Amino acid sequence: MPDYLDDLRLAHVLADAADAATMARFKALDLKVETKPDMTPVSEADKAAEEVVRGQLRRARPRDAVLGEEYGVEGTGPRRWVIDPIDGTKNYVRGVPVWATLISLMEAGEGGFRPVVGLVSAPALGRRWWAAEGHGAFTGRSLTSASRIHASGVERLADASFAYSSLTGWEDQGRLNGFLDLTRAVWRTRAYGDFWPYMMVAEGAVDICAEPELSLWDMAANAIIVTEAGGTFTGLDGRPGPHSGNAAASNGPLHEELLGYLNQRD
Repeated sequence: MPDYLDDLRLAHVLADAADAATMARFKALDLKVETKPDMTPVSEADKAAEEVVRGQLRRARPRDAVLGEEYGVEGTGPRRWVIDPIDGTKNYVRGVPVWATLISLMEAGEGGFRPVVGLVSAPALGRRWWAAEGHGAFTGRSLTSASRIHASGVERLADASFAYSSLTGWEDQGRLNGFLDLTRAVWRTRAYGDFWPYMMVAEGAVDICAEPELSLWDMAANAIIVTEAGGTFTGLDGRPGPHSGNAAASNGPLHEELLGYLNQRD
């Protein structure tokens, strides 16, 4: 079985390069921001970060494919790097430090592509999280300065902390009433948003989180970090992994109840 540690080391190198590109323009008064066809913003830093990651991958892993939010798919084959250059662009362009570069390596198998390496780097927060299949999940500033992380052991929703991004997507899908029922059933709710709730589930600081509409690059890195930390990551349909177009993550014991509430239809 491959250990993927060389790929994980490369992911750190890629993240270092992306961090340099994003931090160089964070809070810049002349930052250029455009609106994409889906009405979401993209900044020059999003593009620069993805370009620098793609450039390094062409040199270091020329046979691997790459899928990125800004420039699509390049290459084919059983190994595919998945890149979200800035997850949380709306935060980035407003000067809010909660944003990150998400890097994942996915590998083809019998059940389709699965994430085998994941790294989330949030340089404005001074935080980084990562995992490789079979090696656990970690947080720290580097591979040599890291602490292993674990999902929580909370077993009752009444004791659980629930994190989410916003209400609009749940309402659009007719899931708002179930969502609101869930907020009433748990101990605490907070709208942290984007990558951060998944990392807090992996760390055991939050017990459950979910989002109703996502792309693969939003989820691939988060999925393996959560699962390697002992948690559970599925779509709202219960399908394991980052393939359902939405996500539910938990410490494990609370997962079925989480899905039950979020699959109630208005």
